[in-house]
Amino acid sequence: MARAPKPDGRKTPRRESTLRRRPAHREPCVPVLVVCGARNTEPAYLRGLLASVDNRAVSVKIKVCDQDPVSVVRHTVTERDRADGHYHQAWCVLDVDEFAHLEEALRLAETEDVQVALSNPCFELWLLLHHREHTASVAGYQQAKRHLVTHHPAYSKVAREFDFGRYREGWRDAVERARKLARQGEEAKTNPSSGMWRLVEVIVPANVRG
Repeated sequence: MARAPKPDGRKTPRRESTLRRRPAHREPCVPVLVVCGARNTEPAYLRGLLASVDNRAVSVKIKVCDQDPVSVVRHTVTERDRADGHYHQAWCVLDVDEFAHLEEALRLAETEDVQVALSNPCFELWLLLHHREHTASVAGYQQAKRHLVTHHPAYSKVAREFDFGRYREGWRDAVERARKLARQGEEAKTNPSSGMWRLVEVIVPANVRG
């Protein structure tokens, strides 16, 4: 005997599609605070990188404190604490250059649980690593700039405009090159070196880094 059809004409029990009814789920963004110790190049570079990789898993707030390293760390602590636990991580982007009291700034950062992306001697070394390896000591900004302008003509750290397009294809290489220059936390003692690779690995999704 043929089996009686169900009232809706179906011969098998109705099954709800779990895929169709599953609510959309999105992991919450991880908020990260980054305070740059310079006004132009560093924040412009970070904004360019963030726009390029579009990592929606991390929400990065970029602020500027164009002062000495100790003041930058203090400003970072103030901004983080004012947010009352909102930020999961707080970072400073600093140069060694010829700043006094750098060791004091690094001690304060460690005490206050602030991460430091330190470039030795300067951020321009990090930019140079996007284009080639460099392992010889660099005697400050002017020498770093002389190396960099062969890849970025007319570069200036005080320029209001920063062409991130010159670095869009090289940041993965810069991460690998910088990683080899110094152990984590030893950047202040190692010229040349840059801890920017650690910050990049926080704000760039793993599937893009690979």
